[in-house]
Amino acid sequence: MLSKQGIIQKAHELDFEDIGFTTAEPFESQKEILKEREKEYAWVMASGLDLPAGCDPKNILPTARTVIVLMEVYFRKSYPKSMEPFFGRCYLDDDRVTQDGLAPRIKAFRDFLRDHGIRSKVPFHLPHRLAAGRAGMGTFGKNCLFYSNKVARQSSWVLPIAVVVDAVFEPGEPTLSVGCPDWCKNACLTACPTGALKGPRKIDPRLCVSYLTYFGSALTPRELREPMGLYVYGCDRCQNVCPRNLAWLAADLAPNPKVVEKAPDFELPKLLHMDRTYFEQSIWPHMFYMSANDIWRWKMNTARAMGNTRDTIYVPDLKRTLEENTDQRVLSMCAWALGRIGGQKARAALEAFGGNAEGELAGEVEYALAICG
Repeated sequence: MLSKQGIIQKAHELDFEDIGFTTAEPFESQKEILKEREKEYAWVMASGLDLPAGCDPKNILPTARTVIVLMEVYFRKSYPKSMEPFFGRCYLDDDRVTQDGLAPRIKAFRDFLRDHGIRSKVPFHLPHRLAAGRAGMGTFGKNCLFYSNKVARQSSWVLPIAVVVDAVFEPGEPTLSVGCPDWCKNACLTACPTGALKGPRKIDPRLCVSYLTYFGSALTPRELREPMGLYVYGCDRCQNVCPRNLAWLAADLAPNPKVVEKAPDFELPKLLHMDRTYFEQSIWPHMFYMSANDIWRWKMNTARAMGNTRDTIYVPDLKRTLEENTDQRVLSMCAWALGRIGGQKARAALEAFGGNAEGELAGEVEYALAICG
């Protein structure tokens, strides 16, 4: 019979930083939260991810007896400064498509369990952060993220991975509290630029910058463009300002070679001008929430980020897009970005393009000229 210590040893051999255990009892508190916030999470259900069903491990594995939680530090190596301001760190080394990093290690762990007669499932819709808290592996932040009590200097740069198994192991002592110090003065809540964080451990995901970058269905509303800042895909604002994360942010980390290698593919001008082939070969395998049909959103987000840099170096790229692109959402954001950057060259590009604009796009050009300065 495989012992709990044997499982812990194997997890460490596979380079997981921590491991915890909890029962396979339903996560009733999460069910209640999802029921109370049905409107906020309706989009998740519409995408096919049944979050309420994931609250009961037996819906995932009928013979479930324990949930093992593996703790991965996704920010264990540093990322290029050319990428960090524009992409959430958790996506910079995401191997869910490429299967060349975390995925093989999870598979090896499950193979180990299987070889010892233990069945397992790794669900997407089980509340993994809550499972980690119930396993006693850390506490929550007011920003709804999970903070380890052992690894990455007790920061939130961690990914709890829930593994539902059909064997019984002694559970940890739950630590389900918010561990933020009183003196932090709600730094994360205050820093959230779009007001997605409504209070400690309460978020409206539809307002989160991450959601807006890859699930927004139309032209980004004007009032959100400046607050969304430089982020093209994802967001780390609430983590970057958190006092509990400062120690890890100050760590001298070795560069992540995989991300360094692909960084040139994610330069803003390349994203703004990319075609379907470039997207499918260089971008989608690493950041896959948007399909090739959503290249317009990538380009719209990129134009917004360019505008928020206020850097005139991007004026020629934005001007070129006005001349070559036909998507009204992309053109509207390019016009806005030129207005935000300002200057004579930006104004000239807007004036040259303005005569061809109609309807909502004409209004965007008019607004851009008004703020151009």
